[in-house]
Amino acid sequence: MSTQSSKTSKSPSRYSVGMFSAGEARCDRWQDLAHAAQTLVAQSASGSSTKETLAKVEALLAPLGVLETFHAYPGEAMMSALKEALARSDYSTFSRLTNRIAKAVITGSYRRSATAWKVGEEGEKEGNDRLLKDYFDTGDLTRPYFEVLIVSDDPTPEQVRQSRAELRQLRRPEDPFVYEAVTVPSFEEGILGVVMNADLQAVVIRDNFRFKSQFDAPLLRTYLAQHLSFEPGSMEPKDYGVALARAIRKIRPELDVYLIIDGAVEKMASHLDSKNIRRVFYGIEDLMEIHLALMEGVNQRYDTPYFNNLKNYARRPIGTFHALPVARGKSVFNSHWIRDFGHFYGANIFMAESSATTGGLDSLLEPTGNIKVAHEKAARAFGCQQLFFGTNGTSTSNKIAAQAIVRPGDIVLVDRNCHKSHHYGLVLCGGQPLYVEAYPLTEYSMYGAVPLRTIKKALLDLKAEGRLDRARMLLLTNCTFDGHVYNVQRFMEEVLAIKPDMVFLWDEAWYAYNRFSPFHRMRSAMGACEALREKYASEAYRAEYNEFKKKHGKIDPKNEKQLLNTHLLPDPDAVKIRVYATTSTHKSLSCFRQGSYIMVNDDCWESTEASFKEAFFAHTSTSPNLQLIASLDVARRQAELEGYELVGRSIELSLILRREVNKHPLISKYFRIATNAQMVPAEHRASGFEDFHADGVSWKTIYDAWATDEFVLDPTRITLLCGSAGFDGTQFKGLLASRFDIQLNKTSRNSVLLQTNINNTRSDIAYLIKVLADISRELDRRLSIDPDEKAAFDARVKSLVTDVPDLPNFSRFHDAFREDPRGKTNEGDMRTPFFLAYDAENCTHVRLNSKEIDDMVKSGRAVSAKFVIPYPPGFPIMVPGQVITKETIDFMRKLDVKEIHGYQAALGLELIKPEKLGASRRKNASPSRRASRRVTPKKRTRKA
Repeated sequence: MSTQSSKTSKSPSRYSVGMFSAGEARCDRWQDLAHAAQTLVAQSASGSSTKETLAKVEALLAPLGVLETFHAYPGEAMMSALKEALARSDYSTFSRLTNRIAKAVITGSYRRSATAWKVGEEGEKEGNDRLLKDYFDTGDLTRPYFEVLIVSDDPTPEQVRQSRAELRQLRRPEDPFVYEAVTVPSFEEGILGVVMNADLQAVVIRDNFRFKSQFDAPLLRTYLAQHLSFEPGSMEPKDYGVALARAIRKIRPELDVYLIIDGAVEKMASHLDSKNIRRVFYGIEDLMEIHLALMEGVNQRYDTPYFNNLKNYARRPIGTFHALPVARGKSVFNSHWIRDFGHFYGANIFMAESSATTGGLDSLLEPTGNIKVAHEKAARAFGCQQLFFGTNGTSTSNKIAAQAIVRPGDIVLVDRNCHKSHHYGLVLCGGQPLYVEAYPLTEYSMYGAVPLRTIKKALLDLKAEGRLDRARMLLLTNCTFDGHVYNVQRFMEEVLAIKPDMVFLWDEAWYAYNRFSPFHRMRSAMGACEALREKYASEAYRAEYNEFKKKHGKIDPKNEKQLLNTHLLPDPDAVKIRVYATTSTHKSLSCFRQGSYIMVNDDCWESTEASFKEAFFAHTSTSPNLQLIASLDVARRQAELEGYELVGRSIELSLILRREVNKHPLISKYFRIATNAQMVPAEHRASGFEDFHADGVSWKTIYDAWATDEFVLDPTRITLLCGSAGFDGTQFKGLLASRFDIQLNKTSRNSVLLQTNINNTRSDIAYLIKVLADISRELDRRLSIDPDEKAAFDARVKSLVTDVPDLPNFSRFHDAFREDPRGKTNEGDMRTPFFLAYDAENCTHVRLNSKEIDDMVKSGRAVSAKFVIPYPPGFPIMVPGQVITKETIDFMRKLDVKEIHGYQAALGLELIKPEKLGASRRKNASPSRRASRRVTPKKRTRKA
């Protein structure tokens, strides 16, 4: 976000991506200014004209002058010295100061080095020692550094300096952190400071400040209009403080907010309902208490109870008589043969190992101590009511969530392209999947996301069939592996209008960072819970619902056509918010592999807690890895304290990569990064948004798309199309790994998936761009020399880009595994055929390219006994009990991948013998079996 005017530009500025990460744009501006300053020095020394360079310097310095009012560093003194040097044409001093600031901002050295704050040269001692003492006391400069935003309309700069000096005087050697204050005088600048300054950890709001900013910032006005639920004129100045605190919570919920009130502080304190306001103070009667509150607030987020206890445990002398020989490392370091194992990993990993849950440790299965506290801290950080650590990956977390909620015979609406753990989870718990199809992206051999219309139709069909009571859960992946992000709030709202107690399981395995980006949070499971609860509690929504009810009456499947085209609203008195989200913490935060969070936001948790614990016991190891638990604790700490900065940077890097690849004349000839328009069809993009770097795109354009469109593309998921370079995905993945040491995960027929996360740097991006440029040059050279090779290349590209196989949809479950074969909906019993295949006598193998399989498919007798999952694309094209169609066989015959789970080429497809299907059907149709599947004994009317 920038303070510049938001006028449309024909060509996107290299700073335009700063809308996601102001920090990166700030670094770029300082670096550009440092280079321009060096040019000034050279031109001045040679007697050349400096007019053009001076104009550039002034154009760069003006917005930086505004930007730096929201940061403690470089501070007023250094900025003044910088401007004074330029005014007196002292280009040498100007260049020296600019270069120092640029380096400090880019490296973050101002956080840990007093020298970064010096105004003069090393020899200019007088005044600087005092300045350094003001900024840093004699304590340890390696202590974590943060900044505090003070919103106070102090009338003079001198009063602002005095307030900062008073806070500095409160510093003590025993303080765990060092902080600097930034003061802004208005509501709007308070918002802008929170957005622009990632170093902020707390905001202190004093009474009596104005609303309007001193800066002309049209983009800020747009931002405020979209985030605030009030008009500035509708509120009295005395209410600005609480309103600002609530606005900050919407943007950065992790920040601590403190109010300083000059009036009736007791009355104010009793009426506060904003969760991020930690304390209310009366005036500034006790500055030390404010200082201590700031320290304590940050320390509560910094504290990692399990990791701290594990470190303490590792330092103590322990006698171990439990079954874990590697604990304390003696079996390793005293060995004559495996000492290298110990030296590779270091002593601490062994010293911090134990199979005990006493002595300062805790039990993951029955936490009562530091793991329980770690859970509570993580729940607060990620905005949920309950949070549990998973140590067997999100594959197991998914099974835990499904087993906790779903009973045998329950219907689960599920994306057929979801992770295989969900399919296996339904087999284990006996849930009957009703597969809902995502829209296909045939050109790239992948699927997108499941349209809302598809889900609404499935629910209305269930209601018409009298089986809506059995629909227990909606299970969707958000965001998908390829980056499709749902409008979670809209989806949940319309589903709840049809079934107000539906349970949602959002698989957010690739999306653990969503809480720490304002854009991603609005499209997250937990973010949607907060928004919907607030919405349904309001009188405004109740009035809106009453109007909706008057117009549409009850939800009647007979009106399906109208309902599918209407934004449905749930009854606020009937609705239950029941949401579960699983996240692979290790996939996007700093956590060891297999670390996962299970997040719960369930209005009916009291009645579900017991079954959840049983499912947790069933799937969680009684010997969890202690280092993994510690890393889950630490990942939460980092996410709370610097997630906003790091996630913003990862988004920024992805946008830089998109721009440089797609706008490069040579690279884009062979490689392209798929745009939002290519990954999300127009019917799901009401905003019309096509690409982050299209002409005229602004922060508002992107925000409006994320606020309204059915699906958007997560910019950090980068689908690099490589088919035009003659590479299939698997081949290109291998080339990047073998020749360039670049690693990635997913591929498709003609693409590879790249991801940026909090681990990536701009050097990584630069290296990848260079590699793509080098490959493109090599291709260009080879193809220009040999016409025969060019012809073969063109044929290869055509086969990869144009001659792509159609993607098969789910067909149906065989009638033997359906309770009502005549029904409109296609839920089925997947558990019975899954276990039927355990007995080899029930199955047969048929070769893929045989006439026999064609005949069986044509007669409807080909029924899969297994999950068949090709990698890529990585979703099951067959599930147990599914009737195999010609489309599926054609797709498999065109596949050129080697890894297909559930299929052995030498044997062929494993099918259930046709004669076994009749017996299964008779068993499936028995009254006792049907009754056992019901969620309640309530009778249902069957459709004739």
